[in-house]
Amino acid sequence: MSLVVGVTGGIGSGKSTVAELLQAQGAAVIDTDHIAHELTAPGGVAIGAIVAAFGAEFINPQGAMDRVRMRQLAFSDNSAKSRLEQILHPLIRQQVEHQLRQAQGCYTLLLVPLLVETDAYRQLIDRTLVVDLPEEQQISRTMARSGLREAEVKAIMARQACRRDRLQSADDVVSNAADLKSLQQQLEALHQRYVALAREAKSNEHAADHL
Repeated sequence: MSLVVGVTGGIGSGKSTVAELLQAQGAAVIDTDHIAHELTAPGGVAIGAIVAAFGAEFINPQGAMDRVRMRQLAFSDNSAKSRLEQILHPLIRQQVEHQLRQAQGCYTLLLVPLLVETDAYRQLIDRTLVVDLPEEQQISRTMARSGLREAEVKAIMARQACRRDRLQSADDVVSNAADLKSLQQQLEALHQRYVALAREAKSNEHAADHL
């Protein structure tokens, strides 16, 4: 298996942008948020279990999970949040493991928003990359992108690890506080580092095979 880098960061930090820029340089990308959306889309594997657990009113007219309604319930009812996680997390993990076996990049990025908060994926990754951003920018960028109110963004952030804890967990950090050019420059250097680490890991695997 290729070098696997777990990518995390608070809401609005720019994890997807980082992944897209590194993917353009040859990295494979596995996004747990994207997997979750597929599972809860019309005809998704999780839809039946969601109806059974929460009722048909949590499915929109198109047949997908009503994300707004479910988000409101999850933030007001921890037991509901736990029930949803019990449905989705095993299915997401199954897909992640499948995609890791199929990944063809020079290394693999595994995007996990709550990587620091949970140990679920620690054994699958070799390094942790944190996309960092001051909290004020997190709030403003998330509001601009998603249309959420400031109180809603802060409520989401309150359920995530604090900035200090994320940075303490990091093997690598990129700052997304400035412009795109600054981010690209950081990622070009990081890409070269990851390519070298992936080659080293592959070389060690081959050496071990001959012992």
